Amino acid sequence: MSQAPGSEAARSATAPPATGARPWAADPPDPGGDQDPGTDLRAYLPGLEPERRVSDWGRSERLEGALDATVVEFLYRYWFRVQVEGIENVPAAGGGLLVSNHSGALPPDAPMISAALQREHPHPRRLHLTMEHFFKGYPGFSMLLPKIGGVPAHPANVQRLLYDEGQLVLVFPEGRKGTAKLYRDRYRLQRFGRGGFVEAAMRARAPLVPIAVVGAEEAAPIFAHVPALQKLTRLSYFPITPTFPWLGLVGMLGYLPARFCIRFLAPVATDGWGDAPWEDRSLVQTVAGEIRELIQENVLEMIAQRESVWFG
Repeated sequence: MSQAPGSEAARSATAPPATGARPWAADPPDPGGDQDPGTDLRAYLPGLEPERRVSDWGRSERLEGALDATVVEFLYRYWFRVQVEGIENVPAAGGGLLVSNHSGALPPDAPMISAALQREHPHPRRLHLTMEHFFKGYPGFSMLLPKIGGVPAHPANVQRLLYDEGQLVLVFPEGRKGTAKLYRDRYRLQRFGRGGFVEAAMRARAPLVPIAVVGAEEAAPIFAHVPALQKLTRLSYFPITPTFPWLGLVGMLGYLPARFCIRFLAPVATDGWGDAPWEDRSLVQTVAGEIRELIQENVLEMIAQRESVWFG
């Protein structure tokens, strides 16, 4: 049945879809036609979120902002009472690879370093954290971490963030060896792997910024491991802490109120070693070893200077 030219049905058939409507509800305008440059074409976009607040890495501005204003703010200001030194050593623009010591049953160091950059730096910057692939086995963490800045620890991801996007990236070369340390081994840095973080910085021509953190070892200490329960639960490790397993999974978040001190050290430039310095394995290992020793020296110095674990 035909429609009258001025009828409501005819007008609705030719009108563009309303905002949020499916893009195939009407034919989009001809790109080669006489389209008014001022016409709003967002109605034809297939986006599910008109005001998109999720990055290409899956980072959620809303979720991260909510956590930062509540949980992180409380831990940073009132629980750990974080003291920051040398924040000006972090570049105000461009890529930079931050390298830190790592510890704690459920490490609190990464969110505190990120919070310091947001609160103390003259030019606050977002921080991306490289995370190990074993997190894929834990649905809760594998869904949460990308939304708050975590990215899989792969050289291609680090290269894109540092070189292409000019972002700040945080790495923990100790990995699980650092977080699984027993309390009696606190503040003894583990081996920094094969120097992959140095190679990544060299390829991106980005500076390395060493970071020394004191306080995490006492905030989330591990007194022992239970291998049998580790196999039974399929956890990366089954630690005995002051609050876990006594308080269940919530006990993993039971941090003690140790005073944190975060020291950002002078950046190490990586663009002055020739065209392809990453091919020199000896140089890569040497730089990695020197950075490890530098962080270890500063950690020991900070421990010697503090008067109290709980009051700094």
